[in-house]
Amino acid sequence: MLRLQLPATNAALAFAVPSDMDFGRLSDLRYVNFRLPADHPETAAVLARALPTQPAPPAVYVGCPIWTNKAWVGSYFPLGVRETEYLHHYGRQFNSIELNTTHYRIPDAPTVRKWREAVPVTFRFCPKIPQVISHDRALYNADDLTTSFCRAIEGLGPTLGHAFLQLPPTFGPEHLPRLERYLLDFPAYVPLAVELRHPAWFSDAGLLSSVTAMLEALNKPLVLSDVAGRRDVLHMRLTTPVTFIRINGHGLVDSDFRRADDWAACIAGWLEAGLHTAYVFIHQKDIMHSPIWAEHFLRRLHELTGMAVVPPRVIPQPVQGRLF
Repeated sequence: MLRLQLPATNAALAFAVPSDMDFGRLSDLRYVNFRLPADHPETAAVLARALPTQPAPPAVYVGCPIWTNKAWVGSYFPLGVRETEYLHHYGRQFNSIELNTTHYRIPDAPTVRKWREAVPVTFRFCPKIPQVISHDRALYNADDLTTSFCRAIEGLGPTLGHAFLQLPPTFGPEHLPRLERYLLDFPAYVPLAVELRHPAWFSDAGLLSSVTAMLEALNKPLVLSDVAGRRDVLHMRLTTPVTFIRINGHGLVDSDFRRADDWAACIAGWLEAGLHTAYVFIHQKDIMHSPIWAEHFLRRLHELTGMAVVPPRVIPQPVQGRLF
């Protein structure tokens, strides 16, 4: 196991961090190069080792961060649908969700059971680790909470995808020993992806190499984030044959569609090289834009790979009869 001997504090920390949607967001996109960087040199080796075990077919999951989208009623949801039925209809439009609600509370067993029963068995939930673990305690003294969280989401059964640990921009390399210990102790029955945000993780090639080698050894994907103001987090280093991609859109401007095309081409190449699973989550400020982006992305991916992931579509609504 590769380690860096860095100082670690033993105090629980509380962090003031920007909202998830604000991370890396810019108001002026004129000088942003949205082209995807070349793959990290180690990515090809990871995929080559995975190719002999690639499932047939591999899987692609696409989704949003929430399902309570009232603006979709009358378009992607039927007219008159009750809020308690939103997840049922969301699960017929998308095959995955970045489950942000678990970032704020650990769900109880009846809630988890309702979630599981509302969606098809082919659907995948990707629950976010509670912020009390990742942000408030910064992984310190969090074993009991982590066990409670994992036991709760285990109730999702076959609809559990990858949970993901989103660490705040204040969680830097000085906490690497704590991160490694946390991941070593994390329950093996819950697949987990890791998102790093502190700039220092990515500014030192040697450090990034050590961190990614650790994640590869522990079979933990390193999240890829495509955001305008932090192109450094788009590291293109796969650590497992599963990739977890989070894309921050900007209202369906031209660059959003170019990025959809580029990601479709990138994932198509990774699938051919041995990728097992891709999770792709789109964040848009206007929730009406997310299904449009997803439809474009999935259509392009189908053209490149033949994979038939059903895209979101507007539902025909009943029309009342007319007198004339």
